[in-house]
Amino acid sequence: MGGEATAQDGRRLRLHVRGAVQGVGFRPYVYGLATRYRLGGFVANDPHGVVIEVEGDRASDFVLALPLEKPPLARIDEISVQPVGAVASEEFCIRTSEQGRVSTRIVADAATCPECLGELFDPASRFYRYPFVNCTHCGPRYTIAERLPYDRQTTAMKRFGMCGACAGDYADPRSRRFHAEAIACPQCGPKLSHGCADIAAAIAAGGIVAIKGLGGYQLLCDARDEAVILRLRQRKQRDQKPFAVMVASRDTVADIADAAAAELALLETSPRPIVLMTSRHRLAPAIAPELSRLGVMLPVVPLHYLIFEALESAHPRTDGRWVIVATSANRGGEPLLTDNRQAERMLAGIADLIVTHDRDIVTRADDSVAAVIAGRTQMIRRARGYVPEPVRLARSVPPILAVGGALKSTVTVTRGNEAFVSQHVGDLDTAEGIRFFEETIEHLLLTLDVEPVVVAHDLHPNMASTRFAEASGKRLIAVQHHHAHAASVMAEHGVAGPALALVLDGFGHGSDGGNWGGELLLCEGARFRRLGHLSPLKMPGGDRAARQPWRMAAGVLHVLQRGETIATRFAAEPQAAHLAAMLAQGGVPVTTSAGRLFDAAAGLLGLCRVQSYEGEAAMKLEARVRTPQIAEDGWTIENGMLSLVPLLAHLATEGLDPVHGTELFHGTVAAACVDWIGRAARETGITTVTLSGGCFLNAILTDEIQRGCIASGLSPLRPRQLPPNDGGLSLGQAWIAALQLLEQQGLEGTA
Repeated sequence: MGGEATAQDGRRLRLHVRGAVQGVGFRPYVYGLATRYRLGGFVANDPHGVVIEVEGDRASDFVLALPLEKPPLARIDEISVQPVGAVASEEFCIRTSEQGRVSTRIVADAATCPECLGELFDPASRFYRYPFVNCTHCGPRYTIAERLPYDRQTTAMKRFGMCGACAGDYADPRSRRFHAEAIACPQCGPKLSHGCADIAAAIAAGGIVAIKGLGGYQLLCDARDEAVILRLRQRKQRDQKPFAVMVASRDTVADIADAAAAELALLETSPRPIVLMTSRHRLAPAIAPELSRLGVMLPVVPLHYLIFEALESAHPRTDGRWVIVATSANRGGEPLLTDNRQAERMLAGIADLIVTHDRDIVTRADDSVAAVIAGRTQMIRRARGYVPEPVRLARSVPPILAVGGALKSTVTVTRGNEAFVSQHVGDLDTAEGIRFFEETIEHLLLTLDVEPVVVAHDLHPNMASTRFAEASGKRLIAVQHHHAHAASVMAEHGVAGPALALVLDGFGHGSDGGNWGGELLLCEGARFRRLGHLSPLKMPGGDRAARQPWRMAAGVLHVLQRGETIATRFAAEPQAAHLAAMLAQGGVPVTTSAGRLFDAAAGLLGLCRVQSYEGEAAMKLEARVRTPQIAEDGWTIENGMLSLVPLLAHLATEGLDPVHGTELFHGTVAAACVDWIGRAARETGITTVTLSGGCFLNAILTDEIQRGCIASGLSPLRPRQLPPNDGGLSLGQAWIAALQLLEQQGLEGTA
């Protein structure tokens, strides 16, 4: 097919294209471009990406045009061009894939594209109302891929033989379904166990429905029905943690949230993340109790669109457009379900209707969560739609596996100058969570065809991830928790150092064996130095204090010599009197954790005595802030140690308005941190500062600290592609381990 080459000057060029260029319609794009320029030659997948040879008098024009009109899901990292010997006149063609050791990659799953959406609701289309319509511009990718190269026989679609029409599209370079590995239609593709009318009827009747999504099962129900939300919480064992909601289009967003333009734009990107935005509190209160932000997402797969269409046509509402809760189908703390039989067994007590289909999910992936903080996108949970897109490193590094921490776990595998950070795995405190963690490592290594030379892990000896590393038989490199947080940001930005690092986090095992969490570090290369930390706070009851903010507040009252008020102030807590006596005896554990500082403030202000999910106290603090205020006498800094005890003394005042207290807390903590960083910058002469740790998910704190740093002449760096919490930890571990290896090989100073 294609036009005959007119190689008047005998010019023939060979191009190697690296990046996300397989399974995204790149070869038919190249075919169309080459025929437009009347060139001869070929295009083929190879283990490194795509190889192209073009011959003709417009070959140079082809090279210039190649990156300009690429398919929407394609990502070009590098194009190399070299002249080769001319071949006799030929038509341009698409050759079969070359085999060999793999160094290309699979792209992330993508939401239904406009063309497929049009076909979904076009009665003349053979894809009319088919819930699995897709093409090379959209649909499942990573979640159905078993390994590379990304061909139909290495995906979950291998069991579905193509009908004549699909086979024709698959083989036609002019079709946007040319080599669309997930291509299917009602005649030959996957099928649902229940129709959309049944799903819509169950939701409209106040039921909870489980459906099999792209990366796992989801639970859906009416977001305006308080009773069903409370029933969902009880069945799912999810007491207070907020639920995300799904709307049919951006037009509905204004009914439920005050969304900025950047938030709406993020909502519509192909990864279709859950986006946090200011709630208008027009849905069931139980969706996000006592919080100011609401997680909103748009439909991801054709089935979502069909469900909304069935709801609006057969069950129209009088109180606004349909909004449905869309949350992961699992019990609290367990991984997302993907297997049909397991889902039918484990969801029987949660969902009133379970909707399966017969396309397997190879790799589970939760919905991604993001927000717009201080003017740009901030990842909160990175999974479906973003993974396995790599982080580009400043240099090539040895192959490394980094296994992350214990909470919000991810793993990272390096290959050349790319770091592949896994989807959100979650907490490693259950057998199912650890099994998912191990499956993720196995699949990532297989997909990337990498054999790591070293395994990097957290310094804490008792984490499940550390035990996995120790059992691997590989060489180990232990990385301090907060150093890894800082290094994650430095790796993203290509900064070797030196740099200051402000890490405001919950918990991390310190180099001295202590309980760290609010740290000011100086990082350079593979090393760090602790310049300062938050003044230690008492943690009466140890780890229980992390779950019960009233305990942190009690510790503060003791330090303020108000221990006699603990029993009466927290009279609702049976252990209050005992705790006061314990504090008086001494020997109570301490922490420099910024997360526990937030807990103490929430406890003192009466906003959260006991947490039902991680970060609840901090989120409820943030929810009440309107205008941050600064207590000028709210902190002291001595010998690098930042003490916010004066601020806590303000918050401990009986009868203080909680809203005023939250505003005072946020403004003062931010101002104190900027002061702290500024002093370190003047002493060291270093003006680059990384901002990381779970507390930087707080939009108000992040904005205030970033603006304060810039006003002080500093250059703050924040995570771009990864979350600032432990979801980014494995990247930092991998980068530190890589730098250590390179230094040991005598390559330091060449980055």
